[in-house]
Amino acid sequence: MWHMTRFVRWTALGVAAALLTAGCSGSSGDDGARDDDKRGNSALDWTKCESTGDAPAPGDEWQCATLEVPLDWSKPDGKKIALALIRAEATGDERRGSLVFNFGGPGGSGVSMLPSYADTVAELREHYDLVSWDPRGVAASEGVRCREDKDIQAAEASVDTTPDTPAEERTFLSDASDFGKGCAKSAGELLGHVSTTDTARDLDRIRQAVGDDKLNYFGISYGTELGGVYAHLFPEKVGRMTLDAVVDPGADMVGHARNQTLGFQRALDAYLKSTGKDPEEGSREIADLLRRIDAEPLPTSTKGRELTQSLALTGIILPLYSKDGWPALTSALQAAEEGDGSELLALADGYNERDASGRYGTTTHSQRVISCLDDKARPSLEETKKLLPEFEKISPVFGPALGWDIAGWCHDWPVPGQHDTPEVSAPGAAPILVIGNTGDPATPYEGARRMADELGKNVGIVLTWKGEGHGAYGNGSDCVDSTVNAYLIEGTVPKDGKVCS
Repeated sequence: MWHMTRFVRWTALGVAAALLTAGCSGSSGDDGARDDDKRGNSALDWTKCESTGDAPAPGDEWQCATLEVPLDWSKPDGKKIALALIRAEATGDERRGSLVFNFGGPGGSGVSMLPSYADTVAELREHYDLVSWDPRGVAASEGVRCREDKDIQAAEASVDTTPDTPAEERTFLSDASDFGKGCAKSAGELLGHVSTTDTARDLDRIRQAVGDDKLNYFGISYGTELGGVYAHLFPEKVGRMTLDAVVDPGADMVGHARNQTLGFQRALDAYLKSTGKDPEEGSREIADLLRRIDAEPLPTSTKGRELTQSLALTGIILPLYSKDGWPALTSALQAAEEGDGSELLALADGYNERDASGRYGTTTHSQRVISCLDDKARPSLEETKKLLPEFEKISPVFGPALGWDIAGWCHDWPVPGQHDTPEVSAPGAAPILVIGNTGDPATPYEGARRMADELGKNVGIVLTWKGEGHGAYGNGSDCVDSTVNAYLIEGTVPKDGKVCS
């Protein structure tokens, strides 16, 4: 459910910003860089972005293109798939090349996200073309849909993600198996070729296609793992690379779940302290509320829908991604205590990308097909049950669901996983800026130090922010922003261990 990560921005109403769905048009590129773009020798045919579905196209400054890459990188001359790309050209005269963004997930759409992030990186755009893409298996790049909307809603209502009886356990695992079968039917042969390693090779093809000798890259959340894998595969091609909200590369599936249990509990503690409550007492009250909802779901103002325990917990998770969401969490918890689940349901729908008409986004579908191909681990029901007491001790609120998720996430998955943990060592690479936020709920701070250590001596440079929320850049710290900008624009590498408070 939450065992990997996504990058979340907030609107003034305290709900996740709606992802813009921008379509891409244009012809495919190839390996070589044609001299048909005086700004970057791009091999891509950049044209005006088209609208997709109900979402309008982004503004005129945005251009889209498609790039063909091999389905199977071991067969570079074989079947091709198309990747959707988006860019906005640099606004200043001193252009350094392209800066490629990945916003996390896995499964997040860069084509949708980049336009809404442009204001945050306006200073960087003076020197770089801003570029992002939908990775393979995501949205406009051969996106995978594993389940129809009506079936997603039915599962939300009927599947207990913290099963209490043998019958609920069977339903839990049966639903996981059914989801995997739906992914296999949707993705076909692509299901075995959406790994982070595949996408890192795609990323190098993007570097070539935009005409850059080295990759300048900004990875957020899961995008940090992708950046680390790229650096391992292509250390000599690393330009200026920033990794923010860092995924621990030394953690396996169980380790990621444990890390997130700890991270979300830390964030909840900080939230509770801000309201004047004792964190232990406040957590116990929320855990009691979730148990009551498990026994009897709450009514909501949405016809035909109740707030289940799983949806309630998802609604609690979302506002912990940013301090901006804390007031919404206070209001939603108070309403739930009074018997109304409407506000927590709205927050859960924001996380699950469900709109008012009942249509769901597919980020979580892509997230699962990518992470289950990456991860070898397939913990059994028995193995998971042995871990539950540890998870519940870490957090009475998040531990039960994140513990059970270990058994369900890749249960009966149609293809085997590739590794226990990703390889990110990158000896000889240029310095990589690794940013850790001490209050990050989804990617706890410890992952930044681990990433820097595994990248290698003089490669991983740690910048620490003593803040709250998922990610550091653009979240209110002038110290963080100026340090990152100086690195990406001027090439100024900060001292390893610099702290921004």
